[in-house]
Amino acid sequence: MIKKRKIDHLQEEITKADILVEALPYMQAYRDKTVLIKFGGSAMDNPELVKSLMRDIVVMEAMGLNPVVVHGGGKAITKAMAEAGLEAKFVNGLRVTTKEAISIVESTLSSHINPDLVEMMRSAGGKAVGIPGTNVFVGEKIRETDEEGHPVDIGMVGRVISCLLSRVEEALSLQLTPVISPLARELGTNQSLNVNADLAAAALARELKPVKLIFISDVPGLLSDPADPSTLIQSINRKEAMELMGDGTISGGMIPKVKSAVDALNAGVRKVHFIDGRVPHTLLMEIFTPEGIGTEIVREQR
Repeated sequence: MIKKRKIDHLQEEITKADILVEALPYMQAYRDKTVLIKFGGSAMDNPELVKSLMRDIVVMEAMGLNPVVVHGGGKAITKAMAEAGLEAKFVNGLRVTTKEAISIVESTLSSHINPDLVEMMRSAGGKAVGIPGTNVFVGEKIRETDEEGHPVDIGMVGRVISCLLSRVEEALSLQLTPVISPLARELGTNQSLNVNADLAAAALARELKPVKLIFISDVPGLLSDPADPSTLIQSINRKEAMELMGDGTISGGMIPKVKSAVDALNAGVRKVHFIDGRVPHTLLMEIFTPEGIGTEIVREQR
């Protein structure tokens, strides 16, 4: 029995070594390259999975990659607003953000979520720095309309019109992982604006031009049949992605994600990935294995 246990243990160690050897080409290909990671939504609901994800980002650091993180925080913001007696309202998927609410949004993101993520990375031995999105994103207010085309005031909600890269580039030069909140500074007024984190990450990718832009959410990736997870699309190009939006295969909340992915590819990002944050180590599997685990969108199909 003792001999058998030793043999089993040796086989386990050999398997682990094989995994490292398999990952070697990807470590070499992405060493010193920037990878932009956006995560939020239900992927942030499980504290243990969030800790695991932060630890995986530290693994990326140790392998010589330069991760940059843009995070969301919608559910935490909704909870904080409810505690303040403010009802969460949405127009066309965007949170209505009054002047009273923007202070809660900013406090939740900058005083709770962002420092918590930074501390998780540091506790895992990583080097991270929190950067308020208002120091990175320059924005303008979004003007929305209702179903009849009438203007609707959604308050302090914005879109990113440009990015200030100095803080991000300084952090990367010091081998620190920037962790950035989805807030913008309004051009002209310097007021804080609430920004959709997916769109903020895509805007940053267009200017930072990382080798990969990775969206981590609560779906496996892009699906041929949204009701069937087994229909995962492993790899498509940007033209095919646009066609899937046109025929309705990609719909609902995935449309702005995919549109922003295509914009990033058009601006020079090499690949965009959609992966499921509910799966442990999903980030490492997507980057360092041949098959990956989610969907990749490339500029042109190989």
